[in-house]
Amino acid sequence: MADCASFAVLFLVFMTERSQQRTLFSASAAQLDVPLGLANTLILLTSGWLVARATASAEAGDRDAVVRHLGLALASGAAFGLVKIVEYWRKISTGTTPLTNDFFSYYFVLTGLHFLHYLAGIGVLILLLSKARRQGTAIDQNFLRFLGSGAIYWHLVDLLWIFLFPMLYLQGR
Repeated sequence: MADCASFAVLFLVFMTERSQQRTLFSASAAQLDVPLGLANTLILLTSGWLVARATASAEAGDRDAVVRHLGLALASGAAFGLVKIVEYWRKISTGTTPLTNDFFSYYFVLTGLHFLHYLAGIGVLILLLSKARRQGTAIDQNFLRFLGSGAIYWHLVDLLWIFLFPMLYLQGR
């Protein structure tokens, strides 16, 4: 909840600043790569869906499906990181940095904070997959609780991106 509240404050500050610098923010947002942002949105939604499938499989007692879904969720999630790194590299290599203007300061801070949460989420998925592989044929209640908590965190990462994508990439289009 603290992360959600922190991001809500950051979103509010960003939107307030945007309302005061519409031209700059729109022109800067037009420099973002919408197809890459959309690809990352679809990647995270797919990964989130796979985590939800893993949770449903765990509740049904199907450990092999849990392992399969978590492995696919992790692979899909890893694709988000690769796309984001490419996007950052493209921006920085053309001279666009957090110091470029106010929009890009917010862009790098907001997406950077999201990326840190994403990295923690990847760690959670790795841990979940490791625990799922070590589970015996029967899935116990402790694993179900652990999986549920990890799934909620991963969905938070998805949710934050669902706000970031239109707020940053689609404004003024």
